[in-house]
Amino acid sequence: MKSIYFFLLISLSMNAQQNQLPFYEIGEYPSEYSSTNVVSRMIEGLGYRFYWSTESLNENDLNYKPSQDSRSTFEVIEHIYGLTLAMVLTIDGKEFDFSQDKLNYQGLREKTLKNLQYVYNNLKEIEDLSTLTITLNQGGNKMSFPFWNMINGPISDAIWHCGQVVMNRRASGNPINSKVNVFVGKTM
Repeated sequence: MKSIYFFLLISLSMNAQQNQLPFYEIGEYPSEYSSTNVVSRMIEGLGYRFYWSTESLNENDLNYKPSQDSRSTFEVIEHIYGLTLAMVLTIDGKEFDFSQDKLNYQGLREKTLKNLQYVYNNLKEIEDLSTLTITLNQGGNKMSFPFWNMINGPISDAIWHCGQVVMNRRASGNPINSKVNVFVGKTM
């Protein structure tokens, strides 16, 4: 009988690990510095921040707005999702037209983290970041930019907005887990 319980416990544990969203923590750093390793690490840092800034938000948190003319926390998360779509489409060599699916909180959180995982995984395959171009199509007006703009644009903007989610959730009475340590990328 004990072996059945042990097997069940192992099965449940493995299933939970498989269903866990990416960036629960940041992995070990690469042994060498390269442009793709540095940008990949930035994506890991963003993923870790997004994972924990959006973990266990409730309806009050999602609806919170610091002022009437600002975005709600949910709208900030939608924006971060859009930024990750731009990253994915850049990696895939496609244009970003600013359209995105309407998703609920759980869907936004999961797809955003999976988009970041996709970018992280695929950046490692790119030897020369100068081959990537960000192409934006806003109402038929196409604009193209070098990958440099991805760093100061969508990547940095998403990091900025993760901080906004953290601030909003603190103000709405649900602060981020105090054991999150962005410096080491682990939750203590």
